[in-house]
Amino acid sequence: MSENIKYDSIVIGSGPAGLTAAIYHARANIKTVVIAGNQPGGQLTITPMVDNYPGFPNGVGGFKLMMDIQNQVKNFGVEIRQGIVKKISNDKFPISKIFEVELENGEKLETKSVIVTTGAIVKWLNLPKEKELIGKGLSSCATCDGMFFRDKTVAVVGGGDTACEDAAFLAKFTKKVYMIHRREEFRASMAEQKKVLENPKIEIWWNSEVKELNGKEKLTSIKVFNNKTREEKTLEIDGLFVAIGYSPVTKFLEGLVELRESGQIITGKNEKLTTMTSTEGIFAAGDCVNENHRQAIIAAGEGCRAALEAQSWLGRL
Repeated sequence: MSENIKYDSIVIGSGPAGLTAAIYHARANIKTVVIAGNQPGGQLTITPMVDNYPGFPNGVGGFKLMMDIQNQVKNFGVEIRQGIVKKISNDKFPISKIFEVELENGEKLETKSVIVTTGAIVKWLNLPKEKELIGKGLSSCATCDGMFFRDKTVAVVGGGDTACEDAAFLAKFTKKVYMIHRREEFRASMAEQKKVLENPKIEIWWNSEVKELNGKEKLTSIKVFNNKTREEKTLEIDGLFVAIGYSPVTKFLEGLVELRESGQIITGKNEKLTTMTSTEGIFAAGDCVNENHRQAIIAAGEGCRAALEAQSWLGRL
């Protein structure tokens, strides 16, 4: 290895995908650093309770789960650095097979491979009290938190596939589901719309937007504005699920790897290395790739696959 190369692999992101990749790299004696990003531990750190991750019969706090995994990574001797990646350049590649990873603080690192696991940021409503009520009746993940609202009344904000899927899922065990959508028709596929429109437990409020969240210790009600009739109503609910989309953290990759219109990273063009991007040596896993099924265990599994495939690729250099 050249004296100028610091790492065999740089993992960008410290959620389940990134930390799992780091564990597998460490076990394979791959010199690795994790760039933790601006939310070390990822979205799970703001999830009060995770009860669908195997191995925890009574559930586990999201923050505790991620800190435990982070400590596991450190125990393997992997370095975890705070920082945000500004740019990845491959001007030296493929002649010397080196990537330069530049952080926002100006620091530059060199590596033979990169695993991007930067995830996706939830699009919230940007309302007062929103941050304070996350995990206290306000959620962005029906699959994760829905079971806490058994036999209760909830609402879903959105009109796409995810919103319809969430509403249909919640209707299986809640007492009542309101769907709040700012337009007169859904953007979801006809199949997903049908599940909602034909479900007697789901009531749709068209042309409506949530304007206010009420409650101190927990969410108790929301104020909803009808942008057609100009009428405002207060809706008493136990839970509100925001399903208006995600923004993948991939802007720093523009021009380097192929992205979807949504910003998600495209992988899988190499049949043997399914987590490799359009640029050899750069792999990706987790919510920055996967547009559906944003679950910690899926991200962790994809992080494992990315590490194993990166190791295979490194072995061929």
